[in-house]
Amino acid sequence: MIAPDRLMEVKRTIQNLYAQTPDWVTFYREVLGLRGIVRRVFPTRESLAAFEQTVAYQEILQLLTKLREQGPPVGEEAESTRVITVRLPKSLHESLQEEAFEHRTSMNKLCISKLLQFIDSDKVPSGSRPM
Repeated sequence: MIAPDRLMEVKRTIQNLYAQTPDWVTFYREVLGLRGIVRRVFPTRESLAAFEQTVAYQEILQLLTKLREQGPPVGEEAESTRVITVRLPKSLHESLQEEAFEHRTSMNKLCISKLLQFIDSDKVPSGSRPM
C-alpha cells in the first residue's frame, strides 16, 4: 500500500511542474526519469510497481501525452537523443506500421508511446538470449 503523504508529494510536484508548461522531455525527466520525483519517492522495484497501478500514474501518462502533442523541444532546451536498434519479426513490424497509420502518427511516436507504458514483469521474458 502506498502512503498517502508520499502520493501527495508526487501529485504536488507534478502539478507545479505541469503548470510551468514544460516540454514533454523535461516533464518525463523530472517526473519519471531515473532521478525524477517518482523514482525518488518510490525507490524500490516493489514500491514503483505499486505506484504504477495507481490513478496518479495514469494521470501522469495523460499529462505526458498532452505535452507530447506540442512536439519535441527545440533549441537550447532540447535534450540530446539516442538511437536504439530493435530487432523484431517482419509480422510485428508490419503490425506496428498499420497501427501507426491507424493512429495517424509516425512509427517513432507510436513506439515511444508504447515504451512509456507500464509493463507487468510477468510479460517480460527473462534470460539473456538475444532475439
